[in-house]
Amino acid sequence: MSSSVQLFRDQKYHELKGQCIQQRQLFEDPEFPASDESLFYQSAPPRKVEWKRPKDLCEDPHLFVNGISSHDLHQGTLGNCWFVAACSCLALRKTLWQQVIPDFNEQEWDPKNPEKYAGIFRFRFWCFGEWTEVVVDDLLPTMDGKLIYCHSNVKNEFWSALLEKAYAKLAGSYEALDGGSAADAIVDFTGAVAESIDLVQGKYGDIISEQMKLFEDLLKVHKRGGLISCSIMASSGSTNEVETEMGLVIGHAYSVTAIRKLRLGERLIFSFKAEKLFMIRLRNPWGKREWNGAWSDNSEEWKKVSNSERKSLGLTLENDGEFWMTFEDWCKNFTDVDVCRIVNTSYFSIHKTWEKKMMHGAWAKNSEPLLNRSGGCFDNKETFLQNPQYVFDVKKTEDKVLVSLQQEDRRKYKKEGRGDSIPIGFEIFKVEDNRSYRLHKLTVQERVATSLYINTRTVFLKRILKQGRYVLIPTTYHPGIITKFILRLFTDVPSKLRELKADKPKMTCWSLLCGYPRRVTQIKIHSAEGLQKQDRSGGADPYVLIKCENQNMRSPVQHDTTSAIFDTQVIFYRKNIDSPIIVQVWNSNILCDQFLGQAVLAASPSDPREQQTLQLRGRGSREAAEVPGHITVKVFSSDDLVEL
Repeated sequence: MSSSVQLFRDQKYHELKGQCIQQRQLFEDPEFPASDESLFYQSAPPRKVEWKRPKDLCEDPHLFVNGISSHDLHQGTLGNCWFVAACSCLALRKTLWQQVIPDFNEQEWDPKNPEKYAGIFRFRFWCFGEWTEVVVDDLLPTMDGKLIYCHSNVKNEFWSALLEKAYAKLAGSYEALDGGSAADAIVDFTGAVAESIDLVQGKYGDIISEQMKLFEDLLKVHKRGGLISCSIMASSGSTNEVETEMGLVIGHAYSVTAIRKLRLGERLIFSFKAEKLFMIRLRNPWGKREWNGAWSDNSEEWKKVSNSERKSLGLTLENDGEFWMTFEDWCKNFTDVDVCRIVNTSYFSIHKTWEKKMMHGAWAKNSEPLLNRSGGCFDNKETFLQNPQYVFDVKKTEDKVLVSLQQEDRRKYKKEGRGDSIPIGFEIFKVEDNRSYRLHKLTVQERVATSLYINTRTVFLKRILKQGRYVLIPTTYHPGIITKFILRLFTDVPSKLRELKADKPKMTCWSLLCGYPRRVTQIKIHSAEGLQKQDRSGGADPYVLIKCENQNMRSPVQHDTTSAIFDTQVIFYRKNIDSPIIVQVWNSNILCDQFLGQAVLAASPSDPREQQTLQLRGRGSREAAEVPGHITVKVFSSDDLVEL
């Protein structure tokens, strides 16, 4: 990983550590000093903060004491339960936290060689598509000799306090971490793909079929190394950090530490009147205050379960903030879930692997419409297509596509009052199979997917798309807003995701010799009906072939039908406007395909743009003999190459 890691503020850990050891002094970070500017930008702590090193707080400091655990963490006075919940999730996955805390053994205190300790640590975060290494000193904010922010329940363990300091440095100050999203922190720890689910809007507490689908999905995410957190949104009139009757805290992030589908033995089936239990285990980052409903630590349900059965579940009965619930109760009591998928792109895996493409982009303003890239959402009809546009292909008959759009982290702008995320989203259109230039007008294209528009850092969409070419348009909700984004697309087979930058074919020296396009024509072949029967069963295997000058475009074959729906779209930039476009229908055969008929189109700008049905004819001119069948088409032509 080291070759691709960026250095935050260009600070080189090994170089700085070597200098400190040579000069026999402990590191003091000039980029994030032990002063008020690192603590806050607006709200000062109630009392004076003293910055102390771990050796001033305990006798035997360590990065880890008895390994790393999700029980190690306590929140402190900062409103960053979301960060602590993300840390709890991270602690469950060794491969993930070892990316965030590199060479942890080398960073650990060594009591036998105290002269090698330099008071410097390094952590790595996935920042906007790149792993970034952040260096910090070990001076930590305290009051009355105690850490005031995130800390371990073991007095001499410091990994969480130092990790929090590195994250605060990245954000600009500790106060910049006050209020946030567990999903954002998990993405920063792992490079995961984040999805936010509204349990209330999805009616997961009421519709059992949807509940079971969600359970299976979350179980798969958890088994494959993903991280999940959840919370209860404060309703209007209620306040955050208030406890519900059931012991859950409103506006507070909980980490999911286990998901289990339990097959019950005969004895337990009789007790619970069910063959299976669907269970979920959570942890409150405060380390106390737990759920007090069914399956809570001292409930009647656990009294029916033997010690050996409890052991297989990993049940804890101390008041450590961790507790079990049924999945149904979880869906009914929580309102929001953040699911962070570790999308598997390894070719050496027993699980499904994905093809990943990532693009860096930006919404940028320009008064010239063809150069503007900040057109706002689909509702802004005049400017919507003045956004960045990305084209990709679905090669299989159907493919599941995951899309993640992430705007730049705005926490660093909090002190300027611009720290809130901008409402963003995206649209996906099925377009012409040969489109290579930007869309300028929506005519034959099909709008197949729309994401949520929401002011979160990441917007996610999962969709099954049919074979064909697609254009994805990421947008801000309002036009004229400037910011950067990254777009990630995951498909089963390579998608060839790329940005459409050109508006029309480029004029080159060859254009003078060979001619330059004078007309653009879009065609959508909707269907073919009443075709001649080709086999004993009375069907055919038709496809369409569209010919324009020296270009041929072919649709997929439709099997065993004489009335086929194609919905095939093509676009041509035509040099010879007098040369017609020919749409042929063929029957697919193993040895030799059979010609079934054709339609000849002049495709001039004055032709009707409404859908039309054309009689199929034999080869030759437009007046050739009629043959069985007709096709339904839409044709748009323009002599302005940037109209379509």
